[in-house]
Amino acid sequence: MMSMTNRTLKHLVGLLAIFLFVACADKSEKKETEEAEIKQPNIVVIYLDDLGYGDVGAYGATELKTPNMDKLVNGGVKFTSGYASSATCTPSRYALLTGEYPWRVNAQILPGTAPLIIDTEQPTVPKMLKSQGYKTGIVGKWHLGLGNGNVDWNQEITPGPNQLGFDYSYILAATQDRVPTVYIDNGKVDNLDPNDPIEVSYKTNFEGEPTGKDNPELTTMKWHHGHNQSIVNGVPRIGFMKGGEAAKWSDVDMADHFLEKAKEYVSNHKDAPFFLYYALQQPHVPRTPHPRFVGASGMGPRGDVIVEADWMIGEFLKELEKQGILENTLIVFTSDNGPVLNDGYYDDAVEKLGDHNPRGGLRGGKYSLFEAGTRVPFSVYWKGKIAPKTSDALVCQIDLYASLAALTGAESKLPDSKNLLDVFMGKSDEGREHLIIEAGGRTALRKGDWAFIPPYPGSTINTQVNIELGNDESYQLYNLKNDLGQQQNIAEENPEKLEELKTEYENIRGISNATVPELELH
Repeated sequence: MMSMTNRTLKHLVGLLAIFLFVACADKSEKKETEEAEIKQPNIVVIYLDDLGYGDVGAYGATELKTPNMDKLVNGGVKFTSGYASSATCTPSRYALLTGEYPWRVNAQILPGTAPLIIDTEQPTVPKMLKSQGYKTGIVGKWHLGLGNGNVDWNQEITPGPNQLGFDYSYILAATQDRVPTVYIDNGKVDNLDPNDPIEVSYKTNFEGEPTGKDNPELTTMKWHHGHNQSIVNGVPRIGFMKGGEAAKWSDVDMADHFLEKAKEYVSNHKDAPFFLYYALQQPHVPRTPHPRFVGASGMGPRGDVIVEADWMIGEFLKELEKQGILENTLIVFTSDNGPVLNDGYYDDAVEKLGDHNPRGGLRGGKYSLFEAGTRVPFSVYWKGKIAPKTSDALVCQIDLYASLAALTGAESKLPDSKNLLDVFMGKSDEGREHLIIEAGGRTALRKGDWAFIPPYPGSTINTQVNIELGNDESYQLYNLKNDLGQQQNIAEENPEKLEELKTEYENIRGISNATVPELELH
């Protein structure tokens, strides 16, 4: 009897050991799987176009309702000192994708026929993530040039996004207000009729083609400045275009169209880690909300397209939830530069602004070296992984390259992009030490609480858009902790701090003292 008991006991002990071994193995495997998921989350960059620091409810907007943007900002790390590299679109997009300061290559706003300004041998975010096993896609606005010059829009257009690391690209070439007004699907114009070839010029019009300047009766949107050339869908554009009628986009359907492409991309890649650069066109001009959003804001088309963009973001988040991958998706939400109201068309953006302040109390706006030019809404959201918090850390979109490399285990040796992964994950408030911001080729320095702007000649205000540019004959110095609105230039009162920042600025820019105006305190 005792012998049977011992045998039974040994058998039970053996079974228990096997159970514990299996349980531990399962637990270890589960832990390894979870760690792998953390190292390789899906990554989405939601990039707005001309959205100001004060255009989002989470950043203080009270007249505009942006519940889905607020969800991303309030549900993750909300940066109060988050910057685009530049106060205009092309250079900011260059910095985001390359991790390099755009002033190093003199990147500026491009016409629709400009060649690709990123070298195909250059490191890019999608290339880096592809090396770590990611699928990579872009949906929306590109505006970094295409081809090598003299693009034939009726053939495959290369080089472009697909030669810079994107497996999939569905884009508009430049901006909504520029020709060609067509979508480009992996290098080929979508829905192009070969019997109706496209011709594009930014110099001369094509014979017999109407323009906004000469044929205002054919327009449904009145141009204010610059936007008076080819007319498409009643909207006068920048540049001249002929042909391609079947391929031309519908402006009022653009947001819905890009949303469907973004959702389709998510659905097709839900089982593998993916990177999606979702570059919305709102609230850039021409502001053409779908009829179901017209009047939604009470502020005219500019407010309406912000409400429209917020809805698109909400629908995109629903798709991530539907596919069961929201908890394994890191989402960066930000804008390419600060706000502008009248940017080429009469669309009541100024007249119907009311109490809304797109700048959020900052000075300047798009095109400006003042804070509203480059300080933008900026948040990093990862449901269940990033705890909601507000951070005053100095961060820039240029830092996404190095930080995402650190997240995924890739190498990053770029000098301009800083690894701020712990900051983006909400684990640290130690942001970058300093930042060079840029506007129209002019640069300035941000360091700590200080904003330093060297002297620049020229107009102090862009009268076409009514925005202060930040130009002044003298050095400018602002303590943003005490004067976020930059109302008091305290350069004269702080000569030592001014000289310190001037020296640091010149060292970073590689500018010799001989090429910089002498220090004048007046």
